[in-house]
Amino acid sequence: MSFDRKFHPLIEHKLTILRNKTTSTKESRELVIEISMLLAYEATRYLPLETVEIETPITLTKAYMIKGKKLSVVPILRAGLIMAEGILSLVPSARVGHIGLYRDPNTLKPVPYYCKLPNDIKDRDVFVVDPMLATGGSADAAIDILKKEGCKNIIFISLIAAPEGRDFVVSRHPDVNFFVASIDERLNDQGYIVPGLGDAGDRLFGTK
Repeated sequence: MSFDRKFHPLIEHKLTILRNKTTSTKESRELVIEISMLLAYEATRYLPLETVEIETPITLTKAYMIKGKKLSVVPILRAGLIMAEGILSLVPSARVGHIGLYRDPNTLKPVPYYCKLPNDIKDRDVFVVDPMLATGGSADAAIDILKKEGCKNIIFISLIAAPEGRDFVVSRHPDVNFFVASIDERLNDQGYIVPGLGDAGDRLFGTK
């Protein structure tokens, strides 16, 4: 298990603009897509390669392709949908599943309401995406669902995490790799990440 916190200047720059409360819904969506692409670039760095022989316009040559790995992107609804767009820009052949979870406002616990996954999900490398890793409850629930389906190679990608959520999911899923753009200070009493960026779904879909 690894919990990679990336400090790439482009990610830092774009994340700062995204955090600003005056950033528009349109620009927020564009930024999330761009940051997700950058995070996915890092997350796919570890995919194995195999040597193939191809013919260029000049000659035969040996080159490299991803070794027989099938990929799937599984956004946690609803905010994860925008992140999925960015990752699919890099791997357009990936199959897409969806997991619907909402957080009970009183208990802060995740409540599942929808799940639709590719039939062969257990044979795929799965990228689970959700912009915010706050308490870690939604991430934990989504990973549990995938493990029950037989998934063995799960990568979780998020924009912002709270230390509390990070520690919780690491303890629950030591076999999962996590890629996060920023680990913030803490959770507040309402379960929001501080400084965070507010409610990601509201920011991305204009429902704030």
